[in-house]
Amino acid sequence: MSWADPLSFLPEPSPVFLITSILLIISIPLFLHLVIYSTTSDTLPTILLLGPSGAGKTSLATLLERGHPAPTHTSQVPLTVEVSLPVKTPIASSRFRSPNDPTWEITKKLLVQDTPGHGKLRQYAIDTISKPQNVRGMIFMVDAVDLSSDVNEAPRQTAEYLHDMLLQMQKQVTNSKTSKAPREIPLLVAANKLDLFTALPAPLVKSKLESEITKVRKSRSEGLMDVGFGTKDLSVGEEKEWLGEVSEGKFEFSQLEEYNIRIQVLGGNVTGAEGSDVKQWWDWIGSIL
Repeated sequence: MSWADPLSFLPEPSPVFLITSILLIISIPLFLHLVIYSTTSDTLPTILLLGPSGAGKTSLATLLERGHPAPTHTSQVPLTVEVSLPVKTPIASSRFRSPNDPTWEITKKLLVQDTPGHGKLRQYAIDTISKPQNVRGMIFMVDAVDLSSDVNEAPRQTAEYLHDMLLQMQKQVTNSKTSKAPREIPLLVAANKLDLFTALPAPLVKSKLESEITKVRKSRSEGLMDVGFGTKDLSVGEEKEWLGEVSEGKFEFSQLEEYNIRIQVLGGNVTGAEGSDVKQWWDWIGSIL
């Protein structure tokens, strides 16, 4: 045997073997790519849309779906629409994904679930919060013009709804029977109608809601105060009905961070003389997907 060619004793590979090897080399990486990076699922991620009647929820849902708002009426039942993010809206989970990835378009789709805002129909939204399943985030829409008024009931009614919603989210943590906290569900307070002169800007919307929720929290504790209990005397069960820090001070959204509730307040407008402006809301949606 010649030592010049140590591999000369090996048999010549057959054509079938070569073809099979080539197919395996090509198909295995493709298979791994689809398994590891594909985000396809039977159910798309969902954004839950909440807020009082007249805030513009259904108009926003149709705007996100069609690119323009449609005429609406007071919602009596939930409405779910499939929407696609604008091409230029970045997605947090796709920072390292190639635009040539075949699953790129799928990751740009989501469901927006509009819920009725009437006081008697809000239980659907509360029930969904209790069992979020595919809910990736929540948008609570408010009318920034109504919040600027001190003569109508809109600020109080809006704060009561937001208070109850946040309290339900907080209970998801306090009532948990495991040491592992429920996953974070980001919340956007969307201040609508900022194109109007009388609308409160987003920072003032935040301050107004925190102030009104402070009043709601205080009024709901008056029963305990009347029988001689202070907030420091609340039992464990009663603490679960108290939103944020158990104190008689001012409520702030930051108090809910310890319950894994992250809140942002951003402004925009669904309709207007110069068209819609919802870019900040789109960007927020992209940041949580």
